[in-house]
Amino acid sequence: MGASDPEVAPWARGGAAGMAGAGAGAGARGGAAAGVEARAHDPPPAHRAHPRHPRPAAQPSARRMEGSSGGLGSGDNAPTTEALFVALGAGVTALSHPLLYVKLLIQVGHEPMPPTIGTNVLGRKVLYLPSFFTYAKYIVQVDGKIGLFRGLSPRLMSNALSTVTRGSMKKVFPPDEIEQVSNKDDMKTSLKKVVKETSYEMMMQCVSRMLAHPLHVISMRCMVQFVGREAKYSGLIPHLLGDVVFLWGCNLLAHFINAYLVDDSFSQALAIRSYTKFVMGIAVSMLTYPFLLVGDLMAVNNCGLQAGLPPYSPVFKSWIHCWKYLSVQGQLFRGSSLLFRRVSSGSCFALE
Repeated sequence: MGASDPEVAPWARGGAAGMAGAGAGAGARGGAAAGVEARAHDPPPAHRAHPRHPRPAAQPSARRMEGSSGGLGSGDNAPTTEALFVALGAGVTALSHPLLYVKLLIQVGHEPMPPTIGTNVLGRKVLYLPSFFTYAKYIVQVDGKIGLFRGLSPRLMSNALSTVTRGSMKKVFPPDEIEQVSNKDDMKTSLKKVVKETSYEMMMQCVSRMLAHPLHVISMRCMVQFVGREAKYSGLIPHLLGDVVFLWGCNLLAHFINAYLVDDSFSQALAIRSYTKFVMGIAVSMLTYPFLLVGDLMAVNNCGLQAGLPPYSPVFKSWIHCWKYLSVQGQLFRGSSLLFRRVSSGSCFALE
């Protein structure tokens, strides 16, 4: 597993295809059973076989048997199966993340510990670089145990987006029936089957990779920040916190106002309630503006651009450091007003 690990393992993709076949087969069997039950109430035709010698039941065709031999994954079970694959992939990704993290740091050439002297199978003295366990122990000493999962959040989102994209593409562009290659096929037929299957897989893989690539890049860069102790990619957390606080604050305030302050007997009650959430959204957005400001500043801070470096901006260690700095300077609401921009007391332009 390297820096560009695939979002969906091959066995997972094969399992999803098999599951899709089973749902279709189950639907076919259900329809056939309903038809048999309906025909049981019809009057017997003249050419029907004698009751003592019933006609043997029709056997399902090989094509139907193949279609019904998969697992769950279509119809009503499709969302559940997709969520199951996302959850399973998230668990595997989280468990294997420390291994990927250490491997990526080794790939970029970061060797913080000197090699040790050892012997090879021939008894000669050789130098050995730290193993995974030694490297992981060093990361724990620097960043704590949580440091082993640096960059995990964007990686989980990248893998989930890739899985959902592949599932959605299968619904929009359902694959044709893929025939298995047989020894009886000639070279031209077997190659045609392989090209058809590979082309379909290539289309899904390329689209899912392009959509999930920005999150993958963020994940890789979050991990390699360990080398220089930067914090360039820590703007996601304040943005998420701001969104969560905004949604809960807006909805709860609008609910309490509509439920307890607006009287149903008032003639304009419906009109007032329709605007309550809009007004609360404006009010709460003003209170959560510092989260937006900190997130935007951390997105450009110390990224190599002039606007993110001194003298325009200090180099912040984390988004909390940025928040504290703006709070001391009295600039947590900097940029919230574009018309009447008052100079804050901590600004270099303030009057003495």
